[in-house]
Amino acid sequence: MERAPGALGRALVAQVATVVLDAEPAVRMTVAAVLAGGHVLIEDLPGVGKTSLAKAMAASIGGSVGRVQGTPDLLPADITGFSVFNPARAEWTFRPGPIFHDVVLVDEVNRATPRAQSALLEAMAEGQVTVDGVVRPLPDAFCVLATQNPLSDPGTFPLSAGQRDRFAVVVSLGLPARAAERAVVLGQGGAAALHQLQPVARPDQLVGAREELEVLHAADPVIDYVLDIVEGVRSHPEVHGGVSPRGSQLLFRVARALASLEGRGYVVPEDVKAAAPAVLSHRLDLRSGSGVAAGRRVVDEVLARVAAPVP
Repeated sequence: MERAPGALGRALVAQVATVVLDAEPAVRMTVAAVLAGGHVLIEDLPGVGKTSLAKAMAASIGGSVGRVQGTPDLLPADITGFSVFNPARAEWTFRPGPIFHDVVLVDEVNRATPRAQSALLEAMAEGQVTVDGVVRPLPDAFCVLATQNPLSDPGTFPLSAGQRDRFAVVVSLGLPARAAERAVVLGQGGAAALHQLQPVARPDQLVGAREELEVLHAADPVIDYVLDIVEGVRSHPEVHGGVSPRGSQLLFRVARALASLEGRGYVVPEDVKAAAPAVLSHRLDLRSGSGVAAGRRVVDEVLARVAAPVP
């Protein structure tokens, strides 16, 4: 198994695509976000393969996997862990929660209350968890793959702006084409393929690939293009809450990862343009409300207006 980010990323895309059929753009963006050291939010209707995508990524990365099921009665301690008193030794013992794994699947994150969701904030931003005043580091390869149903679905709680900002990208699968759905009906892909997956990378290789992406070349005009897009989104008349510097940084890092998936050692404007909708759409608070679809329309308008640098 190679460490080069492009080779590793292409291997991940190829394997995950055997499980989630007819969804290569979403698979590529998910892989790019993980290579960039980010977390992924998968939003779509129930039953289209959101959890299968998350599971396939986790199985392909290898390492340890934790799972959290979003429910209204979920508590922060169910995610982070808690301390219990051992009377025999007269001391407190910490029992780590599912967050202490290389890959953490959070299924239906928006069915958990805001209180439970808040347990993810420190972990996703800082790679650590503080419980009972003790700071406990998470694995170096740590990433969160979360799914959520549309906000119109009963029993859901909107993610806060701070929570949304911690996800590098949001992806949607959509309904498969007829041929792909026929294959699913016949038992190809999906759960049947999921059980056959073997890791194509180790967590340490993923960490190494992330480090290599940090030196992938980007010319000054490309960096300015990132900032021009972000500024265009911030100044859009429909945007009430814009993109944070974290969003700008993630846009650049995901563009670098997309460049590596293409086998290039440098970033081009097309990489930035391809990454922008997935990286920026979910971060926006609009004057008419919020939501990924509305945010994507704003980002698409900005991309059409902001001129890309010419090589």
